[in-house]
Amino acid sequence: MTEPEDGFTLIELLVTLAIIGLLMSIVAPRYFPSVKRAEETVLKQNLALLRDAIDKHHADTGKYPGSLEELAQKRYIRAVPLDPVAQSASSWIVVPPQDLKTGAVYDVRSGAKGAARDGTDYEQW
Repeated sequence: MTEPEDGFTLIELLVTLAIIGLLMSIVAPRYFPSVKRAEETVLKQNLALLRDAIDKHHADTGKYPGSLEELAQKRYIRAVPLDPVAQSASSWIVVPPQDLKTGAVYDVRSGAKGAARDGTDYEQW
């Protein structure tokens, strides 16, 4: 009489893979929209942080900053935050003031391409 060998049969492996595939098909459609929602939330927070720092700089000095890096150098922010959708800190679109003598950064917008979940373009935020 021979002893049974240790290991899994082909049927056991196929059933396990089928169960894993079923679970992934349930989880994946819920995961990716939540990632996009999180990126959009962080983008809104980063825009609010930058705009608040620009306003504080203007209130303190009477001028708008010359660049976003200047805000970090003067400690209004710790560092220029990432645009989470574009995955870059250098993709921010700087909006200058009407009077260029008062500085260079009046507002900031996202440089990310594409539309948000609500249908608006990221560049309009």
